[in-house]
Amino acid sequence: MPETSFPIRIISRIPHSLPVLTLLLLSVTLGACSGGDFGRTRADFRNDDMHGWMGGEVTGSIGLRPSQFQLTDNERLLRDLAYPLIEPPHSRPAWKSVFGDYKPLPSPWRLGAPPFDRTAYGRQLIDEPHRSDASRYQQLIEDVRDDITRFEPFYAAAARVLDLDRKRNASLSQVSELSPREHADAVARMEENTLIVQWVQQCLERRISSYHWALERLVIQGPDNMAADADRLITELASQTANPPVVVQPVIGHALSTRG
Repeated sequence: MPETSFPIRIISRIPHSLPVLTLLLLSVTLGACSGGDFGRTRADFRNDDMHGWMGGEVTGSIGLRPSQFQLTDNERLLRDLAYPLIEPPHSRPAWKSVFGDYKPLPSPWRLGAPPFDRTAYGRQLIDEPHRSDASRYQQLIEDVRDDITRFEPFYAAAARVLDLDRKRNASLSQVSELSPREHADAVARMEENTLIVQWVQQCLERRISSYHWALERLVIQGPDNMAADADRLITELASQTANPPVVVQPVIGHALSTRG
C-alpha cells in the first residue's frame, strides 16, 4: 500500500499539545507490542530455558546445590508445564502485560516465602468489576477447567522424567570413571525434578482450597444455578489431585506437607 502523505496545511493546524500526546500514545503502543497480547509473556522474554530457574530455586531453597547439567527435552517440558500450575491464577495485573509480566516465584520451601492465603483468589474474583454474578461464576469455572486441562499433560511429562531418573540412578554405579562432580550433578538433577513435582502438587491442593472458598462466597452473595457446575468441576479437580498418577517420595530430610 503506498504511503499516505498529509498536506502541510493540515499539519499546521495540529495543536501544540498534540505531538506530546502522540508520542505518549506511540510509546504505550510500542510497549504493548513488546508486552505481548492477552497477557502472554513478551517475545523477548521467551526462550527454551525460560523456566530453567525452577530447579535451582527448589534445591537452593532447602540448602542444596543445583545441578549444572543441561536440561533434557523432557525436563524442559516438565518445567514449562509446571509454571502455569505454580503461578497463582490472575496473579499478574493487566498493566503488567505491557511493562513485563513474567517473574520467578519462590518455592514453598524457601524461608520468607509469602504465606498461602486461601481467600486471595476469591476476594479478587468478587471485588473486581464484573457485568453480572454469572460472569464471576463463569470465570471460576474457566479457571478450574484450565487446571483440569493442564493436569494430565503435566503428570504425563512427570512420569516420563521420573522414570528416566530411576534409570539414571540405577546407572550411576555402572558408569566408568564417574567423577564426584558428575555424581553430584546427577543426584541434584533428580532432586530438582522430584521437588518440582511436589511443588505442583502443593499448588494444586492450595488452588482447590481457594476455589472452594470462592464458590462458598459466591453462593451466599449471588446465588446462581451455575454454582452446581462449578462445584462439580472443583470436585473433579480435587479427586484428580488426591490421586495423582505420579507419587514421589520427599527429598530425604526435607519432607513438606502439601495440604493447603
